[in-house]
Amino acid sequence: MILASLMGTYLDLFFVGKQFYRFPMRLMPDIFSINIGFTLIVLPVMIFVFLRMMNQVNKWGKAGLILFVSLLMPIFEKFAEVLGWFEHSEKWEHLYTFWGYLLFLTIIYLFYFWMAKRKG
Repeated sequence: MILASLMGTYLDLFFVGKQFYRFPMRLMPDIFSINIGFTLIVLPVMIFVFLRMMNQVNKWGKAGLILFVSLLMPIFEKFAEVLGWFEHSEKWEHLYTFWGYLLFLTIIYLFYFWMAKRKG
C-alpha cells in the first residue's frame, strides 16, 4: 500500500506538472498541486481491498480483476470531472487512465506477490 501511495503521488506530480490534468478541489491547495486525500487515503484503501480480492481468486480471476478495475477507473475519472474534483487538458485521453491503471495494478500485485513469496 505504501508503494501504491508513493507511485500514485509521483505519477500525479508528474502529470500535473506536465499540465495533463489538475485537481481543482483538493486538501491544502496552497501547498499541494495534487489531491493528497486521494493518494494518501483513497488509493491505499483501494489497494488494500484489491490485494485482498486478488488473494481470493485464481490466475484467470486475477487477470479479470485487474482488467475490471482498470476499466472502472476511466468511469470514476469522468464522475470526478462531473463533481469538479478532476479536470483534464485537451491532450488527455481517458484511455490513458485504463492503460495506466492496468500497468499500475499489475506492478502493485507483482510486487505484493514477490514480497509474500520472499517472506515465506
